[in-house]
Amino acid sequence: MYDFKSIESKWRQYWETQGVYKTPASPDPARKFYLLEMFAYPSGDLHIGHFRNYTVGDAYWRYKKMSGAEIMHPFGWDAFGLPAEEAAIKHKLHPRDWTGKNINTSRQTLKDLAISYDWDREVITYTPEYYKWTQWVFLQLYKKGLAYQAESAVNWCPACKTVLANEQVSAEGVCWRCKSTVTKRNLKQWFFKITDYAQKLLDGLDKLERWPESIKAMQRYWIGRSEGTEIVFPIAGNVTLSAAKGLATKVNSDSSSHQGGTQNDTLRSIPVFTTRPDTVYGVTFMAIAPEHPLVKELTTPEQKKAVEEYAARAAAKSEIDRAAVGEKDGVFTGSFAVNPLSGEQVQLWVTDYVLLHYGTGVVMGVPAHDQRDFLFAKKYNIPIKVVINPKDQNLTPETMTAAYTEPGIMVNSGPFNGLASTDGIVKISQ
Repeated sequence: MYDFKSIESKWRQYWETQGVYKTPASPDPARKFYLLEMFAYPSGDLHIGHFRNYTVGDAYWRYKKMSGAEIMHPFGWDAFGLPAEEAAIKHKLHPRDWTGKNINTSRQTLKDLAISYDWDREVITYTPEYYKWTQWVFLQLYKKGLAYQAESAVNWCPACKTVLANEQVSAEGVCWRCKSTVTKRNLKQWFFKITDYAQKLLDGLDKLERWPESIKAMQRYWIGRSEGTEIVFPIAGNVTLSAAKGLATKVNSDSSSHQGGTQNDTLRSIPVFTTRPDTVYGVTFMAIAPEHPLVKELTTPEQKKAVEEYAARAAAKSEIDRAAVGEKDGVFTGSFAVNPLSGEQVQLWVTDYVLLHYGTGVVMGVPAHDQRDFLFAKKYNIPIKVVINPKDQNLTPETMTAAYTEPGIMVNSGPFNGLASTDGIVKISQ
């Protein structure tokens, strides 16, 4: 019979006295190797998910060790955060005491497993010795103008009294912990201008030769860099401003440029970011995010109730659900914008598939050349206008069963007719 308690305890003690897992004091530069798995969140004791992750790292340590590497293999605890505070409140303990107790339990479990960590290199993120460096990094970002405060909509759990990440909101729009209905709140928060490094991050992905292409594709999607043009659409009629003062823009007489500010306390225009300026003559509606601060100003009294009810429903959805492929819905604000190139009026709709943090929180709807816009226009009987034809075909809205999204020849586009759409992107931007 294998007496694992005494046998394994004996060898664990021996390995510890021999310093088997210690980082070499003066490692050979040619043989140095740094191995790190993710820090654990100390919510209690470890579970099978932890074991699955950390035994993989341990196996790799043993392979590298037997291959002659001199390894530093630290461990850490991702110990800060609102979940820890919520758990501490529930157990009527100070967050430090609750979290420290969990760390002690989980650390012993890892030691019982004889996983190859150098415990002299342990990191605990709630200790001043660690977070003083977090604060130092933040201050450097702040001094460089890369950290700033702004209001933004967040997922809010009224029962946990905390902000939730998108992945912590279930498909039913409830909190992953307490199952309460999640709402949206506008809160002042700190942001980092990681967009300043988008191109550098994208360029760096090309240097990761051994990474699977599927993983790099996910990273490119997460970085989310888009190249496009900001087009300013004047608002038809006079929309009175109140809470949105300072968020509006005014259009010059030629509607070709804008600057921040208001004119006679009326909302003069809204800027729209697009990656397809070649389709601007095909815009038949504008879509604005439900939480956009200008929704209130753009909504007519007749549409006020319908817009407010729709915005409340949208607030219960996660961004993942809102951005997912499928049928979309919305509600008309009662207001119109003016296409700055064609002069045609276009409807202003509130739709939940538009996200506030993408571009300006407003997108131009081009049903003939965007599948999502095509389905939306069909559902709400919004006009469809073809402005790009395939080289060998003339499209008509009546016979189209899907949007045409490929390059082609520009039509119904004023002075740009006959131009290749790829060239039209540049020409219209100019």
